Amino acid sequence: MNNKELIDKLNTQKALSKYEWVQLFRSFSQEDRLYAADLARHIALERFGKKVYIRGIVEFTNYCKNDCYYCGIRCSNRNAQRYRLNKEEILSCCDEGRALGFMSFVLQGGEDPRYSLEQMCDIVRAIKQHHPDCAVTLSLGELSEQAYKALYEAGADRYLLRHETADAAHYAKLHPESLTLAHRMECLRALKKIGYQTGCGMMIGSPYQTPECLAEDMLFIKAFEPHMVGVGPFLPHKDTPFKDCPPGSYETTLFVLSLIRIMLPQTLLPATTALGTVHPLGREEGIKAGANVVMPNLSPTAVRKKYMLYDNKICTGDESAQCIACLKGRLAAIGYEIVESRGDYSAVGDR
Repeated sequence: MNNKELIDKLNTQKALSKYEWVQLFRSFSQEDRLYAADLARHIALERFGKKVYIRGIVEFTNYCKNDCYYCGIRCSNRNAQRYRLNKEEILSCCDEGRALGFMSFVLQGGEDPRYSLEQMCDIVRAIKQHHPDCAVTLSLGELSEQAYKALYEAGADRYLLRHETADAAHYAKLHPESLTLAHRMECLRALKKIGYQTGCGMMIGSPYQTPECLAEDMLFIKAFEPHMVGVGPFLPHKDTPFKDCPPGSYETTLFVLSLIRIMLPQTLLPATTALGTVHPLGREEGIKAGANVVMPNLSPTAVRKKYMLYDNKICTGDESAQCIACLKGRLAAIGYEIVESRGDYSAVGDR
């Protein structure tokens, strides 16, 4: 079976075998990628029209207790300029975002023990009290099931926890021994069981990644059926062990986005900041490859340059209003529009 036939099979059956995934990732051409992108774009248009949902990211702390080998805010990076936002500063970001039309806020940070569970629940409750029509997404890393439940009961709607790679041996090459794929998967299962709209995701082109690794990712995503999938290229950071590794492939990242859209037509799929960093039109091409979400930064401009997971991140100097105006113009240029909506997951899509 050639690659175009494999893509057609994925479209009709919504699944491939590991062997077929490996073949696809090992041998796809630019023609194959564009074929998948065209198919994925039409699926997204059928389900969502030309709507693109926005999530406002508030990067509230760049302290992290973990030492992941690829990450610029790893605890052993002594060159990182650390910061923490307090409750009032986080609420101010959300207030500004709501005035700009955001109805979904993402609180993202390193795994920072300084914020107690009680504090985080209080912050979530305050956001929901100020903006009851908006969704709150958390991206706080690995917590206990009890903590996840408490945050959900406080009003959190969604949780993003990238699995990074579904291959245990590969996972061990990207993380210290204290972190395991088994525990990451346990956290993801707990989040979905509690009732969160749950997102996973992975880096494309991370060190040691093989077509077999990507095949495992696709098999996991199909089995898990996440509500969101965050996919972006690996980008190196100068203060990590992987500083000299090449960035992940832009073309492979777009191909994976399209394949996920074909496999899970209803999922929420961001065109990530990393994609826009690796290529000047990355986010637009991500939308044209089947994505339907963009995630502008609502963090205070004073701290944006300090939240550097990778080098050369875009939009670190823009005000939030500039960011959203720029994105609206960019998406309008390709025929899409940002909509003022929570953009919740729906099994049938939302026109």
